[in-house]
Amino acid sequence: MRRPLIFYLQVIRNSMKLIRIYSAAGQLEAEMIKAFLEAQEIDIVLNQESVGRTMGLSAGSLGQVEILVPESRADEATTYLKDMF
Repeated sequence: MRRPLIFYLQVIRNSMKLIRIYSAAGQLEAEMIKAFLEAQEIDIVLNQESVGRTMGLSAGSLGQVEILVPESRADEATTYLKDMF
């Protein structure tokens, strides 16, 4: 029997706790940080309010993009971010 996609997403979500290490001021900054951290072989998830993303907002709370990394790599990712800025 084939399981629905939501089942696999819940398994992944439960097995990997994500930690917010930074709030970017828009999608452009978030994508630059994502590329940098992925180059360091750190998995990353970007999270933004759907309204902000749909409307292309890059200012205020709707424009903020959360940078999330696995809990086990949070300290390392934070150190890389400090070096980046």
